[in-house]
Amino acid sequence: MKIVVTGGGGLLGWHAAARIHARNAAARFRGEVEPFELVVLNRAGFSDAARLREAVRGAAGVLHFAGVNRAPDDELERGNPAIAEALLDACRDVAEDPHIVYANSVHAGADTPYGRSKRRAGGILAAGSTRFTDLVLPHIFGERARPNYNNVTATFIDAVIRGESPEVNPDGVVELLHAGEAVEAAIAAVTDGVTGRLEPEARLVRVPDLLERIQTFHAGWQANIYPDLTDPFDLALFNSYRSALYPDGFPRPLKVNADARGTLFEAVKGGCGGQTFLSWTEPGVSRGDHFHLRKVERFLVLEGEAVIRMRPVLGDDILEYRVSGDAPAAVDMPTLHTHSIENIGDRPLLTLFWSHELFDPDNPDTYADPVLGAREES
Repeated sequence: MKIVVTGGGGLLGWHAAARIHARNAAARFRGEVEPFELVVLNRAGFSDAARLREAVRGAAGVLHFAGVNRAPDDELERGNPAIAEALLDACRDVAEDPHIVYANSVHAGADTPYGRSKRRAGGILAAGSTRFTDLVLPHIFGERARPNYNNVTATFIDAVIRGESPEVNPDGVVELLHAGEAVEAAIAAVTDGVTGRLEPEARLVRVPDLLERIQTFHAGWQANIYPDLTDPFDLALFNSYRSALYPDGFPRPLKVNADARGTLFEAVKGGCGGQTFLSWTEPGVSRGDHFHLRKVERFLVLEGEAVIRMRPVLGDDILEYRVSGDAPAAVDMPTLHTHSIENIGDRPLLTLFWSHELFDPDNPDTYADPVLGAREES
């Protein structure tokens, strides 16, 4: 099934592409045929009519996340309807009628330039497609969200990490939905043939409570304590907070207590349990080369020398962290980043691995994907 994701450079577009890629990675690992052909378009793709036509040729579905949300009023009024028209024109030119899932907004009913723009774009797509899903979304948060850009959660996270205390409306309330949940609803709409208006359930949170929760995460993190992650909403919010700690928040040196008897340090605290295991890795050998969608995971080298690498799913930029058992320092793996650890020393490498949840072979949340070398093209 060919799926086109528009707005690939944005928050929802990246999360959607990453989760489709995860399904393909899981199928490859099982030796099965990949279920999706993934094509990702950014905003520039709508300026190239030939590229847009080729993208939608043979497409079963289009997850339409591309749009304009910040611009002068007149440009904002025109922007989203123009993008919708361009998408439909491309479909007509190649005689395709894909299932279109449109990322609409709860603000589409407002009499504002943005509201009118989103509403008109939705009407254009609904009239021009025989299979249309109006995915009405509230405030979206998630990994790699941009602070100070129409995202209060990312803005709070950024401010708290930088030691600031942002002012909030004590009576403010926001409906929150993780980007992963939003795009799962979009993907399911295509695969399950769900049309019409679709409103994923969001979490209603007071704005002061949202800030306090992020501040609590940060205070615990500074003390090397993980929060209770049994609530999926808290897990998603904590993963969003963690994503903003990279790249400068790691490696994280641990306090080592030493006396005549030897040394002692705490590797992991909190998190309501989880799973810990140790491994020996021979020189020149690498472990990992996979990513997670939800799992919180920590690597801690106890003996030997290693390099930990990570790369955002479907991205090119690679982070490298050198770590040594001589100076214990933890590196946590961000969700939606494929990662690996390589023994670069001349003796076996001893590493402690910790995850916030027990490994479930029926739902492993582990997707094979090399950090270095070939990756799925889009």
